Amino acid sequence: MRYEKDGNAIYRESFATIRREADLDRFDADTAQVVVRMIHACGQVDLAADVAHSPDVVRRARAALRNGAPILCDATMVATGVTRSRLPQDNEVLCLLRDERVPALAAQLGTTRSAAALELWADRLDGAVVAVGNAPTALFHLLEMLERTTARPAAVIGIPVGFVGAVESKVALAESDLGLDWLVVHGRRGGSAITAAALNALATEQEILA
Repeated sequence: MRYEKDGNAIYRESFATIRREADLDRFDADTAQVVVRMIHACGQVDLAADVAHSPDVVRRARAALRNGAPILCDATMVATGVTRSRLPQDNEVLCLLRDERVPALAAQLGTTRSAAALELWADRLDGAVVAVGNAPTALFHLLEMLERTTARPAAVIGIPVGFVGAVESKVALAESDLGLDWLVVHGRRGGSAITAAALNALATEQEILA
């Protein structure tokens, strides 16, 4: 069998194909780079039509990461998908879903473990890059937490996947009056791979790494 074996060549052709086939005209260059990575993670060029964002989210997220901000993730798969070598300041990538305190917190709050784990972010939330790629309840709970505090993350990447609450949680983020910078994929689509791809694109402006 004959097939391409050079990793960088595969990336170059993949991104070139995405840029030919996806409608990226409404995005500025920096945001388009992030969207290309997200499409690459799911193989669906029509994803671009569902991406929405605040005007400064890419700039704010990249500046925060350059300044050493942590990345706070709702799911272990999101955190695992972050390519550490791309991070500009060896940034902390944190998911506390497996913390031993979480089950009791979830019972106390009457919510999912994914949502309850966010309560353990309190001392790191201000200025952080937050990535919710799995649980709609986590995104809803994040917005509830932010209503109770003056802490504000530098950016919220809200791409939970699912059939219950995913659509609504992303609309809630996009329409919130909390002064957030945000990026979502409207609709049911989302998930850890797309979210991690967005984070990796935010971590560096270089599209192809040798």
